[in-house]
This record gives sequence, C-alpha cells and structure tokens, in this order.
Amino acid sequence: MTDSFEGPPPPPPERASLRDGVRFAFGTLTVLPARVTRWDRPAARTGMACAALVGLVVGLLAAVPGTLLLVGGGSPLLAAAVTVAVPAALTRGLHLDGLADTADGLGSAKPAEAALRIMKQSDIGPFGVVTLVLALIVQVAALADAYADSWVRGGLAAVTAAVTARLAMTLASRAGVPPARPEGLGAAVAGVVPLRVAAAVTVLAVALAATAALPLGLPAAGLHAAAVLAGLLAAELLLRRCVRRFDGVTGDVFGALAEVSATTALVVLALG
Repeated sequence: MTDSFEGPPPPPPERASLRDGVRFAFGTLTVLPARVTRWDRPAARTGMACAALVGLVVGLLAAVPGTLLLVGGGSPLLAAAVTVAVPAALTRGLHLDGLADTADGLGSAKPAEAALRIMKQSDIGPFGVVTLVLALIVQVAALADAYADSWVRGGLAAVTAAVTARLAMTLASRAGVPPARPEGLGAAVAGVVPLRVAAAVTVLAVALAATAALPLGLPAAGLHAAAVLAGLLAAELLLRRCVRRFDGVTGDVFGALAEVSATTALVVLALG
C-alpha cells in the first residue's frame, strides 16, 4: 500500500516572475486592481525593481485630467490641483500620510523606539500637518507653472515627478538598507533590490526622462534628467537621515521619500 501523504507544499522559487513582480508593485503601491500572487522576498525584489513602471502609469493617469481641463479652458492652477489629487487618490493618500508621520517622527526628538511609536499613531502632529500642507502647496504651484507654459510641459512634469517618486522607492529598497521594524512594508522590501539592478533602473529612468522631453529641445531634455537626479538626491538625503534616526526604514519612510522626491523634481522643472 502506498502512502497518500504528499508532505508540505514545495517552497516558492527563489526568483519571482516579472508578472508576479508587477502585480506586487501595483498591488502594494496603488489601489489599482492587481491580484498579488506572491508576498515574499523574491516577489518584493522584482516588484520594487519595477516601481518606476508604476510611477509611469500613475503619472499618465494624473496628467490626463489636468491636460483635459487646461485644453477645455480651465486655469493652470485648477489643472495642477487635479493632477496632484490623482496620485493621492490612487494611493489612498498613503504616501502623503507617510510624509506626515515621518515628519512627526523626525521632529519628535525622541529615541528611535519612541519615534516609531509616534509614527504608528493614527493622528497627525504639528510637524506632520505643516510638512504636508507645504508639500502640497509647492507641488500645485510648481505644476501650475508648468501648465501655464503648455499642456505638454505640464503633463510631462506630472509623469516625470511620478516616476521619480517610485524610483526613489527602488533605491530605498536596495541592498544594505535595513528595516526599522520586523514587520510591515518596510521589512518586506528593505534590502531586496541588488545594487546593480537599482543602478541600472536609475540610469534607464534618467535616460527615458530626457528622451521624452527631447521634442521640447535639448535644454528641456537636460532639465528633465536633472529633475530626476535632484529628486533622487533629496530622497537619498532623507533616507540617510531616517536610517540614522530610526535605525532603518518603514512604510511611512517610503511614502515620505516618494513625496519629497516628486516635490523636488517638480520644483526643478518649474525653475526651468
């Protein structure tokens, strides 16, 4: 007689397919319908390497209503406000909430463990409120300047900022960046992306940003490349501060990095 017991199911493979990674990225970073088929380190590795793709989709979805409003006779300010609102809606405001919570944690001047407890609370403190309001005002103002020039420049700025925001998450997921907690999104994605992959994705994103702006002229192409790099630099400075302050990264820190990098990129594009 043969034993019908087959034993435990085999462990998931060490590598996740591109499909699993894309589903992980969209299911984790947006509210768009994406059935996450795997929630493990290999899927997180592939998913966070694809984060810029999520930014591209979010940016395009944000640029469309803003462009339509501008073409239909709306003001650049109205177009900018709607464009900023779309990514917030597509993430249920989680990145903005992460920015506020991170500001509260950094501003608390308390030890890491106490600061992390503050960040987990559902309410928002004064540091978070001020940071959140200022970030939204700067984003809308910078986009309004871009839309005032043309709908093409405004839409392209929205896409560039969204891609930069998610690319900052890829770099924050690189090997060597520790999680601040043993649970949560930060623990799931911290340190999963190999350095060479993070570098390759960054070079590709910068090159594509410059290429997309090339029809506007060489200065515009250079400006968009500079905007991506400036956004990533701002995010890197914040990342290092958070790792020193909290002994690692959390999901809130990832949201803060996205908002800071997007805001910085928009400011650079407005200056141009």
